[in-house]
Amino acid sequence: MTVTTLWMTAAARRKARLPPRLIGWMALAALAPILVAKGAQAPVPLASAARFAVLAGATVTSTGGTVIQGDLGTGPGSAVPGFPPGVINGTVYAGGPVALGAQADLSIAYNDAAGRSLNPVTVAGNLGGQTLSPGLYKSTSSLAISSGDLTLDAGGDPNAVFIFQIASTLTTTSGRQVILIGGAQPGNIFWQVGSSATLGTSSAFKGSILADQSITLETGATLEGRALARIGSVTLDASTITIPISRSTPPHFGPVSRAPDGIVSLSITNTPNLELVLQYSTNLMTWTLLSTSTPTSSPYLTTDATSPADVTRFYRAFHP
Repeated sequence: MTVTTLWMTAAARRKARLPPRLIGWMALAALAPILVAKGAQAPVPLASAARFAVLAGATVTSTGGTVIQGDLGTGPGSAVPGFPPGVINGTVYAGGPVALGAQADLSIAYNDAAGRSLNPVTVAGNLGGQTLSPGLYKSTSSLAISSGDLTLDAGGDPNAVFIFQIASTLTTTSGRQVILIGGAQPGNIFWQVGSSATLGTSSAFKGSILADQSITLETGATLEGRALARIGSVTLDASTITIPISRSTPPHFGPVSRAPDGIVSLSITNTPNLELVLQYSTNLMTWTLLSTSTPTSSPYLTTDATSPADVTRFYRAFHP
């Protein structure tokens, strides 16, 4: 669990000549420098599309014992044949406003990924047998993982981001894998596919696939990520798709202010669509829950109406 605490030392307060009752209302700069590697990429903002394990513009079709861990959506299409026997451990949104809104957010995310241009590395043909570090990878045609497995190495940084821009198709052959090492996380891997993606029989893939057209998982293929198709269908065959557990950047505080009536307003930079816990303390030892929420955007703005009861109050926020 990563925790961010809002605080001010007594020495800092004396230097700033602040009265005692302002202790706890002030936000310091980060306690340690934030290091960003040259060419490091920010995650692709999926917004409301992030909740979907499968999202299609047309239909989602399953054969056999498919298991989806997460929500399923279609829009403007509404057909979802094959469930059951396929299992959806989430909510189905077929053709309604939730799915259409997610499709709109998917288009924004797709264009964001396609438009990245910071220090791209050119790749072509077959990625099988390679080990890649975080960054932006660009192919002007199709990409495949066929002659061996692809390894993505985050180099010890769980927040490292991998983005693949693929002008045409993405294909994996039977049994091929995407292997993650060095703390790499499926939630930080994005595949922007200019046409369609096909994961071969029994292949094991990682990351969110943002395809302009369609996505197919052949028999027994697994995906720890998301299958997000803008226009076409998603076709599954005894497949397993699991939304990755997010390893988020720790939340941190922005402007904090206290009104004359004692009510405190807080701004928290957070990871959208993740549960956010906000606590307060008067002594930095005992913490009391102030709120639990799942903000859909960042920063998250909130107020503490209980604050007038205390002369000194500290805050901390974290994603559990």
